[in-house]
Amino acid sequence: MVGIDAGGTKLLVGVADEGLAVHHRLHRVWRGFERQEVLDLFVEVVEEALAEAPEAAAVGFGIPSLMDADRAVSLECVHLPLAGVPFRDLMSERLDRPVVVDNDANCALLAESRAGAAKGAADALMLTLGTGIGGAILARGELYRGRGSAGELGHMVVELDGEPCHCGSRGCLETVASGPVFAREGGRAAGEQPESALGQAKAAGREITGALVTELAGEGDAAAVGVITEAGRKLGAGLAGLANVFSPEVIVIGGGASAAGELLLRPAREELARRALGPNRDVRVIAAHFGDEAGMLGAAVMALEHR
Repeated sequence: MVGIDAGGTKLLVGVADEGLAVHHRLHRVWRGFERQEVLDLFVEVVEEALAEAPEAAAVGFGIPSLMDADRAVSLECVHLPLAGVPFRDLMSERLDRPVVVDNDANCALLAESRAGAAKGAADALMLTLGTGIGGAILARGELYRGRGSAGELGHMVVELDGEPCHCGSRGCLETVASGPVFAREGGRAAGEQPESALGQAKAAGREITGALVTELAGEGDAAAVGVITEAGRKLGAGLAGLANVFSPEVIVIGGGASAAGELLLRPAREELARRALGPNRDVRVIAAHFGDEAGMLGAAVMALEHR
């Protein structure tokens, strides 16, 4: 089975078996953001994957979009130019086989609920921290879609007059705890603490990226640790609100920014425990078992179940 996870800056494609073991993995960064370029790259990488798995009966896609679940049409897509695209039908025609499509965070939670960090949980949330923050809700063992587009947890406002968000609002959770936040706040910390490893990296002309901040934090640089700790605290404040609303058994944190691990999750848990009510203080907050492959594997599961 073939699964595709599309993010705001990358594309991950995999061929997986029914046990969710990955046998072939492709990673691409976007070459451009014109609609046709995006669609052409989808086709290119899927055809390469299908060469490894010609027996695949269907292809599953996870895309960062509000979806019309019945028609499989992208309604709004903040990070890719897919709004209004009849994605399922268009990809099925170009790939000459059935296509299934869902929001990328729904795909990630599907994989984690089947065999990962949320296995056995009837009620769970997932946040995918990448270019933005995706979200998904598992309620009584089923993905909850509301009228079709529930789960946009990253666009819960946590700072009324905060940083502008790609969605057009301000102060969304993704403006304080997503991957680009590490880079933005890392750049500020580098300027304010020139003696730090972050500051020295900036002085040497290195680009301050989220990955660099995470790397230096792992090496113990206080400035980098401070950036991730603060992002973790703000994430935890958002999680407290979500815990009070949904009262889940577990909240799974995935996406590229979750590579910061306990440096991010520990302050998030502490903040959640300070702010949540009653038993919601004890909700488990854990990293995705499948890491950055969760969305791709969930899309592959959808393709398998299409048969």
